[in-house]
Amino acid sequence: MNKKLLFSFLAILGTMAGVKAQRNELGVRLGMSNLVADIGRTNYILQKPLDLDKMSEWGFPFYGGLLYRFNFNPYQTVRLDLGYNQVQFSDKVAKEEYRRNRNAYGKNNIYEASLMFEYNFFPVNNEQVSMLSPYIFGGIGALMFDAPKATLVHDFRRDADGVAQAPINELDYTSKPVYSTGKKTTVHVPFGVGLKYKFNYSWAIFAEATFRYTLTDQLDHSKILDKDLKSSYNADILDPSTGGSLLQSGNYYIVSKERESAFLSERNIGDSGSKDWLNTFSLGLTYSFGRPPCYCD
Repeated sequence: MNKKLLFSFLAILGTMAGVKAQRNELGVRLGMSNLVADIGRTNYILQKPLDLDKMSEWGFPFYGGLLYRFNFNPYQTVRLDLGYNQVQFSDKVAKEEYRRNRNAYGKNNIYEASLMFEYNFFPVNNEQVSMLSPYIFGGIGALMFDAPKATLVHDFRRDADGVAQAPINELDYTSKPVYSTGKKTTVHVPFGVGLKYKFNYSWAIFAEATFRYTLTDQLDHSKILDKDLKSSYNADILDPSTGGSLLQSGNYYIVSKERESAFLSERNIGDSGSKDWLNTFSLGLTYSFGRPPCYCD
């Protein structure tokens, strides 16, 4: 009896080991990503590239990524994606007339990592020479991107020799923005559909459309957040009572804060309540390795 129990226990362990050693897939995919946001075109996939003038400066919109699949059974897969998106956006190619008249444009470099569940409608991950199957997937991930920032430089008016002139009143000085970017991260929810063709036992090619709902409205640089706007104050003329810049005292300082609010109101565009979408159409190639799966019960 004890021998039978031991044999059954070892059989169960063998089955579990088989599950852990089921087939893995490692691959690459290439394609093109586009934004659906407050600047540029609004179709979700296959946006046409920017005008040639911008392409000569920025290159072609591009997506490149690596992926790893762990196939639990012939239908179900857990997938890890790492990718890079170079996206471009221009009102010049938008359908809406008000956007074309506005003529805003820009680009962004976006890095992503996502963990997703994938379901194949046919047992394409089984041990066979070839098979074709559509699939769906969804999950959660993170994006790292270039976010817009600005510094509002408050300075005294100057004469022809560049000498600072004391303000006559609280409005008698200049405030000019200096733009920059900084890295930020945000959560995104990726999902999509694909078609996978397995051939020669271990190889597979696939095409898929990936849609990413992001939790940011800054991928197209259309918004600068309050916390990302700073002010600097020229100190050529000091306030005797504080020893700091005269522009940081009294009504001058109050006006500088009013100018910050006015700058954000005039500079930021689009719907402040909307979020950006980052979408990709791509083609990929994977190679299966490890022990061929048995998917035993």
